[in-house]
Amino acid sequence: MSNFAASVDARKYPPREKHAVIFDTYGKLKSGEKMELVNDHDPKPLYYQLSAEESGKFEWEYLEQGPEVWRVSIGKK
Repeated sequence: MSNFAASVDARKYPPREKHAVIFDTYGKLKSGEKMELVNDHDPKPLYYQLSAEESGKFEWEYLEQGPEVWRVSIGKK
């Protein structure tokens, strides 16, 4: 059983939809819950966007860092 409330495999979405799907999923998390993000590249731009919009309200932890798959735990504080 996963310790994630939700999971997004961003590799399944066209580039223009990725951030919308990720932010929608993140927005549905309750305080203290985490989501897993799976991607085919380092989602660092997403980290910067979250930092700008949700500063101090999220946790970011790399679970796997490439070279082919990146997995990140994103938690809502």
